Formats: sequence, C-alpha cells, structure tokens
Amino acid sequence: MISLKQLQTLDAVVRGGSFQAGAKALHRSHPSVINLMRSLEETIGFALFDRSGYRTGLTEAGEAFHKRALRVLREHAELEELASFLKDGNEARLRIVIGDVTPLDETLRVLRGFARQHPRVQLDLDFENLSGPRERLLDGDADLIIHHVNPSDPRFECHKIAEVKIIPVAAPGYLDFTPDSDTRYAALRPYTQCIIRDTARRIEKEKHFILDEAHCITVGDQHTKKSIIVQGMAWGHMPDFMIAKELEDGTLLSIEGPWIKGSVVDIVVARIAKDRRGKMANKLWDDFLSIPDVMG
Repeated sequence: MISLKQLQTLDAVVRGGSFQAGAKALHRSHPSVINLMRSLEETIGFALFDRSGYRTGLTEAGEAFHKRALRVLREHAELEELASFLKDGNEARLRIVIGDVTPLDETLRVLRGFARQHPRVQLDLDFENLSGPRERLLDGDADLIIHHVNPSDPRFECHKIAEVKIIPVAAPGYLDFTPDSDTRYAALRPYTQCIIRDTARRIEKEKHFILDEAHCITVGDQHTKKSIIVQGMAWGHMPDFMIAKELEDGTLLSIEGPWIKGSVVDIVVARIAKDRRGKMANKLWDDFLSIPDVMG
C-alpha cells in the first residue's frame, strides 16, 4: 500500500532537490527519508530517482508518478479542509429554488458573491413555475426560494427584495383591433393565449389571468412564452424585465388598460418560519437581507 506519508516525503525531496533537503523540510532524519523512499520504490516496483548524478533527480517514470501524487496531496488537503468546515456545523450543500418571474441576473450576482466567499458550499439551483417554488419549500426540498409568496402566510419567513410588473402584451398586428380604455377580456377570448405551466404537483395551483374557454398554448418557461408571443402565435402576460427591450423597439406592444390588467408582484427570499438552519443557510439569507435594493 502506498501511504500518504510516502507521497508527502516524495514531494518534499523533489521540491528540495535532495534527500537531505527533504529531510530538513519535514524535520526528519536523513536516513529515515532515504529508507522511506526505498520502501516506496519497492512497493511500486520501479525507481523514482536517478541516483547517478550529483543532484537527486526523478526518472521519467518518477516524474509521471510525482505529478499524479501532487493531485492526491491536493485532494487530501482539500478533504481535511472540508472535514474541518463540516465539523464546525457548516452545510456542504444548499438547495435554492428560483421562481419563473424572478430577475435571474440580479439573483445570480448575490449567489455568485456567496459562492466566492464560501467555495466549499455546493449550490444546487432549481427553477420552478408559479406554485412550484412554494411546494418545494413546504416539502422540505429547498433551503430557501426566491419567488413570490403570500407575506401573511405564517408558514413562511420572507423578505422583499424586488418588485416585478407583469404586463399583458402582444406582437404588432396579432390582434385585429387596437385595444383602448373600453377593451375587456371578452375581446381577447377569440385569440390564443400563451400561459406557463405550473410545476407544483400536489398543492393547489395558482391561476392568474387565464381566460376560461379561450384557446391556449401551454409552455414550460418564460423564455419560450416570450418567443411565442413575439412570433405572433399568442398573447400573454410577461414580467417587465424580460420584455423591456421589445416594448421599447416595438417588437411587443402592451395591451394593458383599465379592464385588461397587469399586476405588480413582490419578489421575496423566503424560508420556512422557525425552522432549524445551518450556518451557511443563515449566511446566504443574510446576504440577501443585507442588500435590500439588490434587484432595484
């Protein structure tokens, strides 16, 4: 068996350029280092060192072996650091669910800052629509979600981090009429509506702005929904940050009015109230709370 002590000694000898220098770096006797390296060579069955010259150098096989040994030593050091990290009560993994109308770039900036500060924590990111994030949190399948929840629901602890306006839009020419202040949803019933699929599996699903008896196209994400509306295949409601450019250049037109309404959604970071949490989950929570205007 190759021991970690042998690999550490091999690296010290190579770095020092001699058995004596390696022994000095490791605070061991010169003979003990020589014996340890001979034992390693007997174990692996080939010479690591070319002893024909004045300075101790590696053979070709020794160079290949040392290169791989360095990887093992680095991984061992990382393993020891991780063990110390976990011993202190830190989590190795956090599960975060991001909702379909959450501004993604701004959210990822916060997560990127956390990841840089805590590189040993694995961030598992999932994306769910409508009621999906709330269900994942209630099922214990997420440490926190970034979405919209009812702030009066006592099951959740939440902190508002952004407002997103949901706007009804259509491509130019999709409707055969120009919406005005008297236009009602009944006028849209003959037209196809694009709606997003609720990813919740058990709890009661949300139903926003869906016209009964109207033909619809159901999609799994907001980006596909946007493309379908831009292509003039349907009309639908979209978060403002996803369509700002299209509204500006006329690729999409707002059809919002007194009767065809949009809405303003509060985006929050939420977790289960009074739940026990690890140190890293609390630190990520604090990162969101410490930057109240992170998403504008």
